[in-house]
Amino acid sequence: MSATEKIDMKERILATADRLFYLQGIRAIGVDTIAAEIGISKRTLYNHFPSKDTLISAYLMRRFVKARPSDKSPVDQILGTFDSLERRFSARDFRGCPFVNAVAELGPQDKAVKKIAVAFKESRRLWFRDLLKELGAADAEGLATQLTLLVDGAIAQDLVRDDPAMARAAKQAARVLLANAGIELGDEAATE
Repeated sequence: MSATEKIDMKERILATADRLFYLQGIRAIGVDTIAAEIGISKRTLYNHFPSKDTLISAYLMRRFVKARPSDKSPVDQILGTFDSLERRFSARDFRGCPFVNAVAELGPQDKAVKKIAVAFKESRRLWFRDLLKELGAADAEGLATQLTLLVDGAIAQDLVRDDPAMARAAKQAARVLLANAGIELGDEAATE
């Protein structure tokens, strides 16, 4: 098997595991199911991922996407987070945060999964913090934590209620937090 074929197979395995783990749950899906779905042997799967734990970690790292640099203002980026959530909530295959789901399924004793989940959540909080610092927020750390809680709360509410409007409610709360912190929302951000 060539290096390109190995990479392609590894990506096929990871893409299949990603879809199945996210939609059906990590515990519900075994490596047998993933291998069968792709049409490969378990041995081939294990050649690429030596254990299910390795595959789970790779799945979560694949989902660990940091925010891309943007030309939008920091306020628009912060509030745009909630617009993005609303779009994701409207997707038929939305099943919540894969990191929270993994910790909930596997438990906090799974140190590798918890470490990745904490790193992802902290990267989001630090992204908010850096934008808030650009805006001159007095307590960028605290406000970033509050915005992160709004994001996670909106996700939880959408899962329970199946209502994308939860993202709009969280965005309204974010506006209040920003305004109370003395951050100018601008005409467009204030009237959305």
